Amino acid sequence: MLLSEVKRPFHKEGWVYEEKYDGYRAVVYKRGGHVQIVSRNLKDLTAQFAELAGAVAKLRAPSLILDGEIAVFDDRLASHLGYLRSHASGEKLLTPPVLVAFDCLYARGKELFGSPLRRRRVVLERELAGEPGPLLVARRLPPNGLAAWEEVKAHGWEGLVAKDPDCLYEPGVRTRSWVKVKYKVRIGWPGEGTEYTRG
Repeated sequence: MLLSEVKRPFHKEGWVYEEKYDGYRAVVYKRGGHVQIVSRNLKDLTAQFAELAGAVAKLRAPSLILDGEIAVFDDRLASHLGYLRSHASGEKLLTPPVLVAFDCLYARGKELFGSPLRRRRVVLERELAGEPGPLLVARRLPPNGLAAWEEVKAHGWEGLVAKDPDCLYEPGVRTRSWVKVKYKVRIGWPGEGTEYTRG
């Protein structure tokens, strides 16, 4: 399921807001002790992120399909794609690669594509509850989209994702039920800044 992009933050009553992470989008499949991590372009990432695969293998559920982002965070808890590609940057890293899961599509023999996001989120939180290590549930932000945007700016995060909690999961579809807003800042001397998008 793909996000649509808008240029400006907004508030829509009843929607939920999450941090947008800057990493590799991945779907994770678990069947018993076997785990496979697959990128958005269908590249097998399991060997590259063997520690994440091992952590998922230890989850209690015998079967799972998770949708999320593999990211690395600095000491300000900001994620940057460049950290995954090379650890040679001068930035101080706080974490090894982490799987930030934001959806659960299948759990314990039950397909969840036809369930609303609010229900899938409950299952996701239940399956990852209390799990230490490199598996996290995506951070929910304030319920007002504009307040959530202020938090994004304050922390220098990649951006904001807004979601309709009643939406179903449609694989491969670019939907208006998931919307992203990238955070833009200005750099350079006052009055002469150049606008760019983080990430």
